[in-house]
Amino acid sequence: MAKRDYYEVLGVSKDATEDEIKSAFRKKAKEFHPDINKSPDAPEKFKEAQEAYACLSDKDNRAKYDKYGHAAFENPYGNAGGGSYQGYSGGNPFGNFDFGDIFDDLFSGGFGSFGSAFGGSNRNSNRARKGNDTLYGMKIDFMDAVYGCKKEIDLDYFEECEDCDGQGGHGESTCSECGGSGYVIRQTNTILGTIQTRTTCSECNGTGKTFKSKCSTCKGTGRVRVNKTITIDIPAGIDNGEQLRVSGKGEAGINGGPNGDLYIEIRITPHELYRRDGNDIYIDLPVTITDLCLGCRKDIKTMDGVVELKIKEGSQPGDTLRIKGKGINNPDAWKKGDFYCVLKLIIPTNLTRKQKSLLQDLEDTDLEDSIEFRRFDKLNR
Repeated sequence: MAKRDYYEVLGVSKDATEDEIKSAFRKKAKEFHPDINKSPDAPEKFKEAQEAYACLSDKDNRAKYDKYGHAAFENPYGNAGGGSYQGYSGGNPFGNFDFGDIFDDLFSGGFGSFGSAFGGSNRNSNRARKGNDTLYGMKIDFMDAVYGCKKEIDLDYFEECEDCDGQGGHGESTCSECGGSGYVIRQTNTILGTIQTRTTCSECNGTGKTFKSKCSTCKGTGRVRVNKTITIDIPAGIDNGEQLRVSGKGEAGINGGPNGDLYIEIRITPHELYRRDGNDIYIDLPVTITDLCLGCRKDIKTMDGVVELKIKEGSQPGDTLRIKGKGINNPDAWKKGDFYCVLKLIIPTNLTRKQKSLLQDLEDTDLEDSIEFRRFDKLNR
């Protein structure tokens, strides 16, 4: 069955703000949560609202969706998606989206079946979370993109603290205040009855554990910032705007979770002669009037070596000649690109007396006996 439009699912317009989208999802989540709504179609509608919110609450994913619709996430390596998408998981491209904060806010103390009903664990505040991904822009030369290369970058990122093995302290024990859950439940009696609320444990800050002593190296965080030079392999044939993923070099994880990933976005410096269209290469080939009239041969430096190009007599300015298979060799493409030469007539500006005389002799001959000239003369009579 075809997916419904995400904006329609949440009941918002396409120019809705982030706050409006979040508010709309809150209403849908409360309306269709299985602990509230016992109708048979509630779980499916709840999942549908989750997926819509996961997409539209992320600026990058929303931009892709606005441009390509659902097709942006159907193929994680297709052109619509713009490169690899880490969250892709088959039927639901946002399967790894973190709803922890919003569900803690919506259902704290009242509804605990979200994790078991939808394939996750209960959203405790002490669970490990992956760190945010980061984006790094890298400029490379045109030829480096064609043939591939290696680039070194200086990078600041977090590593697990060796002194405490990432624990943040020494002498670990279960938090006596929350019993290791990371949160405490408090009950308040009101005229409407007993209200139960769940809050993060202040003793362990939601980790569920305490230490006899805090690690002095990482100041209790379990992570230390390092600066290292890493080598990036730029594959041959990479195109402008494509991204490379470096695992574990993003922001630090939370509660012992893994680092996020580093995405390197490639920006290619234009070449003074070559132009790229996919895996094809184009150049403007300068030629003289005699090259076009009489024909000639020229040596062309392609992406795969020098090739002799034959220009037939009577060729016209703007004609495009193809050299098959001499474009970019992209291993991810099903075939090599081609090399195209666009004939560009160059008119000399400083002629010698002899050259002028030769051109005058040529002018005295009948050069206008072509169908194009005859058609033009007929039109203007």
